[in-house]
Amino acid sequence: MLAQQRQTAILDLIRQRGGVRVSHLVSRFGVSDMTIRRDLEVLAERGLVDKVHGGATLAGPGSAEEPGFAAKSIRQQAEKRAIAERAARMVEPGMAIALSAGTTTAALATLLSDVRGLTVVTNSIPVADALYQNPRADQTVVLTGGIRTPSDALTGPVAEAAISALNVDLLFLGVHGLSPRTGLTTPNLLEAGVNRCLIGAARRLVVLADHTKWEIIGIATIAPLEAADVLITDRGLPAEARTAIGEQVGELLIVEPD
Repeated sequence: MLAQQRQTAILDLIRQRGGVRVSHLVSRFGVSDMTIRRDLEVLAERGLVDKVHGGATLAGPGSAEEPGFAAKSIRQQAEKRAIAERAARMVEPGMAIALSAGTTTAALATLLSDVRGLTVVTNSIPVADALYQNPRADQTVVLTGGIRTPSDALTGPVAEAAISALNVDLLFLGVHGLSPRTGLTTPNLLEAGVNRCLIGAARRLVVLADHTKWEIIGIATIAPLEAADVLITDRGLPAEARTAIGEQVGELLIVEPD
């Protein structure tokens, strides 16, 4: 296979998966580690991919560009479902929990209809809709007011004031990106403020982030990685990322998507 053909095939894989590891590409194409790294360098120079530790991801948008909820909901569906299923096992009857905006937290909301006596605080319209579609008389859903964002989150001073008056057992937080240097980030400044209020209201913070969020950096930092008591991600996260995250978060849980 010619270098250009291999690079095209590598780019197709990255577009399908969101990211790939060098070790996987070496095995798939039967070439050396150095050859794959040169291929990724070529693709990065063309602005098509972003090189990260041990692999590459699809070139991301600007740090302040925010995809809409519908666009994000079709990405990494199997991974998000597996993460949501693991998170649901942490929810017990009678708890008060908070769910931030995000497609993975929305997937989690669909799994909570059987939990008795649950109170859910959220600034996410899709999360509230998922809970309203399967109502229970002994569940309470608290939807904050606020200014709506492209990701269907409610933000601003109204949302922040509502959340700051509450206390919850667990916060399940979806993020745009995470890295050791910048921590948990979002492309929306208003959403960062609401998420900080959610963290302040919670006894424990559980971050839900599939592997494509690694080394993605939004304009605003919500909190450092150390703030997370638990981080749930999927097996696509590279080994070096697992090590870096494991050194900072309280507990790292890796799920296996179907």
